[in-house]
Amino acid sequence: MNTASLKPVWIIDDDRSIRWVFEKALQREALPHRIFDNAQDALDQLQKETPSAIVTDIRMPGMDGIAFMAAIKEHQPSLPVIVMTAYSDFDSAMSAYQGGAFEYLPKPFDIGQALELIHRALEENQHEMNANPMDISGQSLLGQAPAMQEVFRIIGRLSQSQVTVLITGETGTGKERVAHALHQHSPRRNKPFIAINTAAIPRDLLESELFGHERGAFTGATSSRRGRFEQADGGTLFLDEIGDMPAELQTRLLRVLSEGEFYRVGGHTPVSTDVRVIAATHQNLEELVRQGRFREDLLHRLNVIRIRLPALRERTEDIPLLARHFLAKSAASLGVESKQLSDAALKTLTRMTFPGNVRELENLCHRLTVMAPGQVIDATDLTENHTATSTPAGTVPDWSGSLEELVRQKLNAGESNILAALTQTFERALIHAALEHTGGRRIEAAQLLGYGRNTLTRKIQELDMEQPGALRG
Repeated sequence: MNTASLKPVWIIDDDRSIRWVFEKALQREALPHRIFDNAQDALDQLQKETPSAIVTDIRMPGMDGIAFMAAIKEHQPSLPVIVMTAYSDFDSAMSAYQGGAFEYLPKPFDIGQALELIHRALEENQHEMNANPMDISGQSLLGQAPAMQEVFRIIGRLSQSQVTVLITGETGTGKERVAHALHQHSPRRNKPFIAINTAAIPRDLLESELFGHERGAFTGATSSRRGRFEQADGGTLFLDEIGDMPAELQTRLLRVLSEGEFYRVGGHTPVSTDVRVIAATHQNLEELVRQGRFREDLLHRLNVIRIRLPALRERTEDIPLLARHFLAKSAASLGVESKQLSDAALKTLTRMTFPGNVRELENLCHRLTVMAPGQVIDATDLTENHTATSTPAGTVPDWSGSLEELVRQKLNAGESNILAALTQTFERALIHAALEHTGGRRIEAAQLLGYGRNTLTRKIQELDMEQPGALRG
């Protein structure tokens, strides 16, 4: 890129140290720049010159970054704006997209990451590409971990899209919440959002649940009934645990996706429907295709955009943030004061195993709100109210006992295909730990695990670990 011909990059932040870091970094990059300590001065300068890109803080005295960006977008809609925020939750990320941000940068940030975003913004500006604006409303999706930040970004980029989405991730990672967020931030937001767990409905009833039935279609069908596809017309249908759908219904679903119409059970008149389908699964659909248990053509129809939700063990830095949120939520539902976590409790909490992921953490916080005796939760309260305990340094956890408990939970919940799901979890944990240990060197990691090099690469692909945030280190 020819920096000599570039218009300056503008940096707006009331923090002197942030301004200093950016100034030195941009000087090293030989990028022309202009530094402002408030948004109003930058807005006034906009009458005299146009920058090539803008990096602005959100929280500033006077005009904040969102209002500043709105004023810029009114006159310069294609100007890329990178928003910095120290509040790395879903609302802040989505607020940035609502204002038309090119990207957002959660504080604290690495200056190399910031420079990479600036270079991307400059390239986008040269090609006159616009960032997608996005409407938001509060959703309890929280996370500072890189993998969750990537999920936020994908939701933002899909805000004006009605494309089919496949959400993958272990049980309890929040797949339905992501599906609901995708609906809420789509052109279909004012239409119905209908969710159905295909694994929780008996096989013989699932067809009627999805497509409805006519009177007399089967014993007990005393009247006609609209199915979920008709109920969701114009809106979004969320099909959870799609990997458990029977083969014959997979064929019917494929026809709806390809032709936009279906027949009720016992019906002879086609019913047209306009539905956006979002599917989710904790299983490896590619493996199910190889086993002949899932249609490959249906997978291609569903897998237009894939979002992988990380397990809680992959985002342990988010546990304190999530725990405080769930404690406040539980307290509000019970009409009591929210309990606080001691420093010792926070340390213990981040070392606990949560095979049930975010859902298990939320349940724990609700139990603590009800059962913990004091207003401040201590480490002993955690171990008394949770079956998964912290593992002291230097000791080997009783993982087989935890595994047995997890299997019991899944059996009691009526889940099926447990071996395949847990095998994937086991292999993903092995590979993740080995790659962290070797600093990402796959050959060395394969040798330590006893895999051949090609086997490790294939496993990484099968387990969907190539996506951003799936591998650390």
